[in-house]
Order: sequence, then structure tokens, then C-alpha cells
Amino acid sequence: MTSSPLTTISLFGLAPGQKRWGLAQMGTSQAPLRKVAGLRFFKLLGSGADNGFGLRPNLHLYGMMAVWESAEAAAAFFASHPLWVEYQRQSQEIWTAHLAPIKAHGLWDGTNPFDYAVEMPPSDGPVAVLTRASIRWWKTPRFWRYVAPTSAAIAKAQGVLGAVGLGELPVVRQATFSIWESAQAMQQYAYRDATHKEVIRLTRQEKWYGEELFARFRVLSSEGTWGGKNPLAGVLL
Repeated sequence: MTSSPLTTISLFGLAPGQKRWGLAQMGTSQAPLRKVAGLRFFKLLGSGADNGFGLRPNLHLYGMMAVWESAEAAAAFFASHPLWVEYQRQSQEIWTAHLAPIKAHGLWDGTNPFDYAVEMPPSDGPVAVLTRASIRWWKTPRFWRYVAPTSAAIAKAQGVLGAVGLGELPVVRQATFSIWESAQAMQQYAYRDATHKEVIRLTRQEKWYGEELFARFRVLSSEGTWGGKNPLAGVLL
């Protein structure tokens, strides 16, 4: 039986003294990753201060979002690839989650990398949410005035297990990744929080984004630590 594609996200907390390496790897890791067998899509992501939601960069926290042809391809990379070994050497902690898309719409660099089907039984377990956007540069002041504080508030929402702001480029290409106890908890925030609903309205009305994507995932498994703990410890069966 052919294995289904697999999405992973990894967060790297760099070891002390590795800020220069972390900044450089945003460029130097691109070419080796393009040659990894079975890696069909990837993005290297930086973060900002204040859990990633601030304008000032956080040079200690980075991320990698990847979509693999199969779970076997992902396992081979994480087991022994020299680039992954180097990430481990330079980091004091790494957290990786394996994800299966529930729903994804929109585009990321002209494609929807999460537009693949995975047959799985119904589950009321934890879900992960990724939102990302390319912000029109002349709209950035309004975006950061309204969206950044709202995104940061996600980290304190009821039912959130973890949240971080990430980005491909400072200011204009931004993403938010969050993990929720359940789809119900996520939906309650998305559809009932007044501030969040107002930001969605402004986003549509003022056309802040040149491109955007929203994806919801089932969390299959996770390993390692993020901020000193595994946010899914005791949650996943």
C-alpha cells in the first residue's frame, strides 16, 4: 500500500551563541533542502519577539514547514540527513509535529501544498491551524496595527496549547501556527471572539493580502520540546 503524504512542522530553539548561524541558515539551507528525496514543499521560517508576534526579530527561534511524499521520506530525513543533524547540533531544543490536513484553502507561492486527502477515522483530538499571508507592502501599517495584537492574543485563548508567529520575510510575509485542544475550541475562538471577527472583516474590506492560505490539521504525533515542554504531552493518545 502506498503511503500518504505527510506534513511536518519543526520549531528550533537555538543554543546560546548560535544567532549568526540561525540567521544564515535561512539562506544556506535552501539548496540542500531542494535536493532532499521525497520533500515536495518546504518553507524556512523566522520568528519575532513576543512569541513571534512582534516586529523585532527573535534570533533564537526558527521553524520549518514541510510536506513529504510519504511518512517514510520524512522518517529518512529526520533519522540521518546531514542537514537535520546540523540543526540538532545547533539547537538546544527541537519540537516536531506530524500533521494530516483536514481543510486547506488559499495559496502559498501560487500553490496549495496541503491539498491532499488522508483517509482517517473521525477524531475529536487536538488540531493545528496555520494561517499565512503575503501582505501588500502599502497595507503593512494597518495590518500591524490590527492583526498583530489579535494574533498575539491567540496564545492566551481558551483551549490553546501553543501558538507562535512565524514568517518567511520580516513584516510582509507572515504566518501564525497554533495548536488547540479540539476543533470546537478553535471554532469558538474563530467565530465568537469579537476582535478576531472584526479583523477578518477589515482584512476583506481593505484587501490587505496579495495571497493568503488557511489550513487546519489533525495532529498525528509530536516529539521534542517547544519552550521547555511538549505542548501535546498527555493530550495525544
